[in-house]
Amino acid sequence: MRALLLFVLLLLSFSGFAQTKQFVVAQDGSGAYRTVQAALDAVPKNNTTPITIFIRKGVYKEKLNLAKKQNLVRLVGEEVNTTVLTYDDYNGRTPANGEPLGTSEAASFRVFGNEFSAANLTFENTAGTVGQGPAMWVYGDKAQFENCRFLGFRDTLYPYGYGSRQYYKNCYIEGTTDFILGSATAWFEDCTLFCKAGGTVIMAPSTPDSIRYGFVLQRCKIVGEGTPGSLFLARPWKPAAKTVLLNCELSNLITPKGWDHWGKESNKQDAFFGEFKSIGPGAAPKARILWSHQLTPQQAAFYTRETVLGGWVPSVPQ
Repeated sequence: MRALLLFVLLLLSFSGFAQTKQFVVAQDGSGAYRTVQAALDAVPKNNTTPITIFIRKGVYKEKLNLAKKQNLVRLVGEEVNTTVLTYDDYNGRTPANGEPLGTSEAASFRVFGNEFSAANLTFENTAGTVGQGPAMWVYGDKAQFENCRFLGFRDTLYPYGYGSRQYYKNCYIEGTTDFILGSATAWFEDCTLFCKAGGTVIMAPSTPDSIRYGFVLQRCKIVGEGTPGSLFLARPWKPAAKTVLLNCELSNLITPKGWDHWGKESNKQDAFFGEFKSIGPGAAPKARILWSHQLTPQQAAFYTRETVLGGWVPSVPQ
C-alpha cells in the first residue's frame, strides 16, 4: 500500500497537478484572502505555474483587474448564482480626481493576462441604463469560461483583445443593446443570451479585417423580453465584423431581417453575418436581408471549435 501511494504521488507530480497553487477567498476570513483583488494581486508577474483561486459564496463588490503577464489564473466560484463579482461603473462617469471613464475602463473586471479561466461565477455590472457598463472585459489570449453568468445592460460582455481567442461554455449572458461586443475571436457553445426590454441589437463585433473569425455561436438560445420582431442579431461596429450562428434557437424577438448594417452601405460588402440551420420563431431564412448568408453544409463545416480558435483546445470539460 505504501509503495502504491508513493507511485500515485509521483504520477501527480509529473502531471503538473502537484505544481498547481491554490488560494481561497472568503469574506468571513476563513480563506487566505477576504477580497478577490487581494488574491489576484498575489499572482506573480510572468507567472508560469497554474493558480486556482476558489471563491466562497458572497457578493464581492470590487473593481477587479488581472494585469498583463499574470497568466494561468483560474477562478472557481462555490456556486454560480450566489458567488457574485460586481461593480457599477459606466462610460462617462468621472471618478474623484480623475478623467471620465471610457467603456473599457468602466468594466467591473478587466483581464489582461493570458490563459485565464473561470467557472461557476457571476460577473455583474449594476450601472443600469446610464451608459455602457461591461461586467467583463477580456484582453488576454486563450480565455475560457464555463457555467458563468454575465449580467448587465449595455455592453455587458466585451471580448476585447485583437487576436485574442475566447471560449464560453454553458454561460448565461444578458443585456439590452450590443451586450456582446468586441474584436476578439469568441466561440459560444450551449449558451443562453437573454435580451432585456429596451434593446435593439444583441451583438456588435469589431473583427479586424486580418482576422478570419469573429463571434461564432453554436447551439445557443436567444430569449428575452420585449416586442416581437424588435431585435437585430448583430451589427458591424467595424467594417470587417463577423458573426456566425450554428444550429441556434431564436425567439420571436428577432426581426425577420436578422442583421443590421449600422447605417453604412459599405458594411454590407465588408461584414460577414451568417447562419446555419437556425430554428425557432425568430428563424426566418427567406426573410433575411440579402447581404447576409445562409450557410451550406459545406460552408458550415469550416466552423469547428478547433478551426475557429486557431488550433487551441480549451481545457474546460467539453
